Amino acid sequence: MAVRIITDSGSDILPGEMEDLIVLPLTIAFGNDVYHDGVDLSHERFFDLLAESSENPTTGQVPPFRYSQAFKEVVEAGDEAVVITISSQVSGTWQSACTAAADFGDKILVVDSLHVSVGIRLLVEIALKMVAEGASSQEIVSALEKTRGEIHFLALLDTLEYLRRGGRISNVSAVLGTILSIKPVVTCTDGKIVVMDKARGLKNGRATIANLIREDGGFDFDRPLSIGYTGNSDKPVRSFLNSCTDLWEGKGEVPVSSIGATIGTHAGPGGFLLAYFGKKA
Repeated sequence: MAVRIITDSGSDILPGEMEDLIVLPLTIAFGNDVYHDGVDLSHERFFDLLAESSENPTTGQVPPFRYSQAFKEVVEAGDEAVVITISSQVSGTWQSACTAAADFGDKILVVDSLHVSVGIRLLVEIALKMVAEGASSQEIVSALEKTRGEIHFLALLDTLEYLRRGGRISNVSAVLGTILSIKPVVTCTDGKIVVMDKARGLKNGRATIANLIREDGGFDFDRPLSIGYTGNSDKPVRSFLNSCTDLWEGKGEVPVSSIGATIGTHAGPGGFLLAYFGKKA
């Protein structure tokens, strides 16, 4: 009996990107056009459509029926599954997974990541490693529920426009922020995405992020690290990496991935996100 890991596209992990991982898509609607994130809507195409649209798209959770289909396939193969969902504070996907899992008893266990995007990716990497080491589904769940609170999530956004479109800030705040070149520094607290600081310009924003990492004792490179960028260019991440080389010295090339629709809808292009474990206990 094998343990399978299932996540959703709120992790920004593409189908087939990680071996033995099942990724179920959230939906993204631009008006009447509905797409399945990462399936018939690539990260690149999403940002093209976002630039063309005057209104924010809407995101839809993975429905219980889709989870039930995946769970049935797993159980009929004689396996079990641990499901790692996008935070219950930003999507109904966790509830969908729990609703579907109720029909499968202890064969399907659901973990609320209390994170988004790169934060979920860290938990998925840990879970897959534990599977390879022969851990049971309950051991994996226990480890993830402990570990999720140790993850640091930081992001720097290039624009306030998409927060305004999504109703997260007022029109006046967005206009004033644009005039002053305000760049939001964002974190994930108790499963919610919150603006923790407002930097004047990208240079100051990058410095703020780097200093927060230094306060955590730097990166714990013995544990997973994930960095991603919004939009169709990785320049925001490369500019950040070049601005704080002391954090990466001697660690070689840093892996960078693209961010898709779930976060991109509210972040807009030109930003970057990090999820990491700090060295300080």
